[in-house]
Amino acid sequence: MIKLRCSKKLFRRSSSKGSNAGSSSSSSDGGDASSGGRGEIEWEVRPGGMLVQKRDGRPDVEVITVRVATGFSWHDVSIGATCTFAELKALLSMVTGLEPREQRLLFKGKEREDGDHLHMVGVRDKDKVLLLEDPALKDMKLRTTLAAQTAQSPYQPFIKV
Repeated sequence: MIKLRCSKKLFRRSSSKGSNAGSSSSSSDGGDASSGGRGEIEWEVRPGGMLVQKRDGRPDVEVITVRVATGFSWHDVSIGATCTFAELKALLSMVTGLEPREQRLLFKGKEREDGDHLHMVGVRDKDKVLLLEDPALKDMKLRTTLAAQTAQSPYQPFIKV
């Protein structure tokens, strides 16, 4: 967090009423509660790298509900709005049983990278994200299970009794 000192006159809001114009300057000399009384402004760096004035009165983390479609089933997952897709994959691994490296998440028709933040891509409350199993890893799993089955019984019986 960065604190910058500034003049109170720079960030003072002007009164829209003409009768209060003379009294507003004398009443604001005592210090403003929102700026700490010393004219200091607190800054924060957002996940996208933007430097913005810190907001008071709002929670730091907004929780959104994301609807995740996995084939024929739906999962409603609550997650922070500023989380990444990698964190969403970790949360989905507990729900679906798929490892995060086996998952592919699509939002608005595009596959999203693990480092992309949900709010930067445009994911809002009650939005739908499609979860697909990685086809390369799925094929590799299938081949290992078939190889394990043939290794156990190399001979197939011709006649079953």
